[in-house]
Amino acid sequence: MSNNALLNNIISIAQKAGVKILEIYNSNDFSSAVEYKEDNSPLTIADKASNKVIIDEINKLELNIPILSEEEKNVPYSTRKKWDKFWLIDPLDGTKEFIKKNGEFTVNIALIDNSAPILGVVYAPVLDTTWFGTIDSGSFIHKNNQSKKIKINKDHNSTIKVVSSRSHANNPKLEEYLKKFKDYELIKMGSSIKMCLVADGSADCYPRFGPTMEWDTGAAHAVVKFAGGNIFNINTNSELKYNKENLLDPGFIVKLVTSYYIY
Repeated sequence: MSNNALLNNIISIAQKAGVKILEIYNSNDFSSAVEYKEDNSPLTIADKASNKVIIDEINKLELNIPILSEEEKNVPYSTRKKWDKFWLIDPLDGTKEFIKKNGEFTVNIALIDNSAPILGVVYAPVLDTTWFGTIDSGSFIHKNNQSKKIKINKDHNSTIKVVSSRSHANNPKLEEYLKKFKDYELIKMGSSIKMCLVADGSADCYPRFGPTMEWDTGAAHAVVKFAGGNIFNINTNSELKYNKENLLDPGFIVKLVTSYYIY
């Protein structure tokens, strides 16, 4: 299968999963769709339904590439460490936004090769917007039935646009970080859309001080990276890596590769 055909298939799969999510999101019995995990984080039947669509459709491609999904994450590291390439999936990123019904949630599918993303698709079903990026072709946004190549913003004016999590606001570390700018605009957003806003030039940087998991960042990482940016470990300034023994991400910052937005 060619790289373009693979990308088109993954975009289609993400959008099919989005359709399934919207069926539940727009249902009359929405309240019954929510339950809670052992750590008290929310889980919806939409997470499960989206996950099933994605895994079933990827398996139909018969590529024999293993899958690591948030909903099927208990793969021993002794098995995972043998994977050179694998699919990294978050079937519904922004579950809190889904429950709040603000539309700021996404379907995330990434292809990881030797600890780095080489393809990523982020689909926001309510916005009917897809961001995608590949190592071969660069990054794009698709909305209103049109695709446009995107590049991270290099022409910063005096007001720096900083993206912040809508569901993890009032972080003292963020307040301290913002002091480095004389003038800034804070853009609050949910899910992996935050990273995509940096990729498409709608924002300048996204510092993240709270915990995330690898499936939260993988797909959008590809979009950012192939738009001229990257996601950097906030402590070491090195690029985020994937398929670690511990799947927890460190704090990070999403920015232009050569910019001065360093913690």
